[in-house]
Amino acid sequence: MAIIINLDVMMAKRKMSLNALSEKVGITLSNLSILKQGKARAIRFSTLELICKILECQPGDILEYQSDKSINEDNFEREIT
Repeated sequence: MAIIINLDVMMAKRKMSLNALSEKVGITLSNLSILKQGKARAIRFSTLELICKILECQPGDILEYQSDKSINEDNFEREIT
């Protein structure tokens, strides 16, 4: 996947457990765990906003784009045009 989730890094920097963040954000522990593991397929902006507010960070501190080397750029450009 080209989007990397760095939630665990921000949680460690803020010394916050998954349980504490789950309670403060108001989402289930299992859903937050799925997000932390990078297995989530989507995230609501409202959830991302709460996470950033609680961890005192920016969305870019949590989400990172990494080029997927298996994608042929020529084929990708043809698909989107």
